[in-house]
Amino acid sequence: MLLVRRNGSGRAGGRPARPGAVGLGAAATAGPDGLLRTPAGRIPPLRRVDRPELAGAHPAHGRPAEGHPAEGHPAEGHPADGSRTPAAPPAYIRRDAEPQLREALRRAGFVLLVGESTAGKSRLAHEVARSLFPRHAFVRPLSRAALPQALRTAARRRRAVLWLDDLEVFLGAGGLTAAMRAGLCAAPPGRRVVLATLRTEEYRRFDAREKSRLTGSDRDAWRTQRDVLERAEVVRLARHWSQEELRRAAAHRQDPRISAALRAGERFGLAELLAGGPELLSAWQNAWSPGTHPRGAAVVAAAVDCRRAGLHQPVSRARLHELHLPYLAGRGGGDLQPEPFAEAMDWARTAVHATGGLLAGHHTQGYTALDHLLGTPGLAPVPDHLWRALVTRATPAEAYDLGLLAHQEGRPHRAAEALSRARRGGVPGADFLLALTIGDAGRPRRAAAELAGITRRRERGLGPRHPDTLAARHQQAFFTGEAGNPRAAAALFATLAADTAAVLGPGHSDAFAARHQLAHFTGESGDRAEAVRQLGRLLADRLPVQGPEHPQVLAVRRGLIWYGARETARSERQLAELLVDVERCLGPDDPHTLAVRSSRAALVARAGRTAEAEAAWASLAADRTRVMGPDHPHTLYARVEWARARSAAGRPDEARALLLRILDEAEPLLERDHRNLRLARDLLATLTASGPGHP
Repeated sequence: MLLVRRNGSGRAGGRPARPGAVGLGAAATAGPDGLLRTPAGRIPPLRRVDRPELAGAHPAHGRPAEGHPAEGHPAEGHPADGSRTPAAPPAYIRRDAEPQLREALRRAGFVLLVGESTAGKSRLAHEVARSLFPRHAFVRPLSRAALPQALRTAARRRRAVLWLDDLEVFLGAGGLTAAMRAGLCAAPPGRRVVLATLRTEEYRRFDAREKSRLTGSDRDAWRTQRDVLERAEVVRLARHWSQEELRRAAAHRQDPRISAALRAGERFGLAELLAGGPELLSAWQNAWSPGTHPRGAAVVAAAVDCRRAGLHQPVSRARLHELHLPYLAGRGGGDLQPEPFAEAMDWARTAVHATGGLLAGHHTQGYTALDHLLGTPGLAPVPDHLWRALVTRATPAEAYDLGLLAHQEGRPHRAAEALSRARRGGVPGADFLLALTIGDAGRPRRAAAELAGITRRRERGLGPRHPDTLAARHQQAFFTGEAGNPRAAAALFATLAADTAAVLGPGHSDAFAARHQLAHFTGESGDRAEAVRQLGRLLADRLPVQGPEHPQVLAVRRGLIWYGARETARSERQLAELLVDVERCLGPDDPHTLAVRSSRAALVARAGRTAEAEAAWASLAADRTRVMGPDHPHTLYARVEWARARSAAGRPDEARALLLRILDEAEPLLERDHRNLRLARDLLATLTASGPGHP
């Protein structure tokens, strides 16, 4: 949240201001170039950025005691424009992660502070950076569009901190790349620094996709973001405060805000309580009651889902007026006695206290939902009505972000809709990501053809061994195999594995990935013994580099069991042991976990335990529908095998009915010769030939 004030001064963290250095207070604004600037239009040095809110920290809930302004600020008054001046921030309380952050900033050019919403990331970063780099220029872009100017501004300064609060806003179309960061940080350590914050949920989102997808396509879809994060020195900040931190906080009990937070117990983090997070969440949930603020609650729901769908830009007041209506109607509409829209917006911006609300922003800039709300337990998936409304009016860059997130969440049909818009708008890389999405949506033949063209263009423009060309070759080979030609895929991966190892090194994750796919398609071509030999060597090479709990190491173990299966009972025992490890390391809903369950169900069916097989396939089909969506090819495969198990259990009529539903739903979505459609048609033909009531 950007605070704008016409005058004011102060100091932060208990450190006296340097002689002649007047703090900005809240008197800062967005310049015409989208950078945070002083009222005189200058980039401020860090020593003048004395309000943590200017660095992205949440305003504190409540106000200091009368006569005891916190942080040494003078008592706050009311500026000339009549708006209420934000209260002085509470005293800074040293965090246990501070020494690690200080050391990282002294040594590294790019430091990423990761923690949950309202854990205190921005406040900690602000305090440490001001103490280490008081003379550095504070270069803070306020949107992704301002990032190029921020990079140019920081590069022209001898000393600068590029401040990227909420890093996910600056990743995506036109966003930060590893090359941009490397160019900025080429100076000696400490001269020019990139300091970023990222919510834990977002960090896991980027990290998990690189490691954990089955199809192999997401690894390259998120390559740019992955490369940025891999080059950061990561410092983690815990949400819950340690006993030592709480003891340090107790020294500031004279501030009623800190005192109240300490009394609230251990359910929430202290920084979370100071920001009013739990109270604001409760206000949102209670506002749905008739006659309170149901329209305001619907506005907040729409704003929350805009962010969850991948829209990083603020949403205009007019747009929120349009987007909130289905949410209100879905909860009862007029029966809730909703308040006027203007009153709803006022409530959403000041739901609990005057310094902040459930929405941040201004009518001229647009509004964003408080990030604390994004992880609310029990939130339903982003509804189709919001998705359609966003995509139809998204800019090409926004459409790319929406499509990227939909692809990452396993919603390929949504992703294809958004990415088609991004490609038409000329967003770099949209053609590549769209091709992957088309393949994941069940059209691998078309994806392979698209990727062949992309590969040729990259070979001409970048060379055959450029990392981006290697990525396109990988995906072309993968979807060639998925389209029903595993021998051709294996041949392509054999060449690619050698080239990738030569360019990136044999221990690089891309080299391992190419070898894994080579083994997979070798096995799918019928040479299971050779696949086992390749996977055994790959496991031996991967374990020392990635460790036993890495998702791809677990995937290699699954391949070894599947292609090496000779004795069903032994293989079932091995898969049961693997399932325990996968669920412990990745959780029950990870695609790898679901894949291990698929392999187990297949072995159970092979062993002739029909009732157990039917239950296993039914459960897997339900979970894949919930996690991946009903149209995902993996979901359709589980449903076809469920029908097969029904037939084997002596209920062929039920199996026929299920297969007819599957074909009716899947034929418009998948390529005509997709393997799942062939499986369903062949099984249906067998059941039809046997006649009613005969399996």
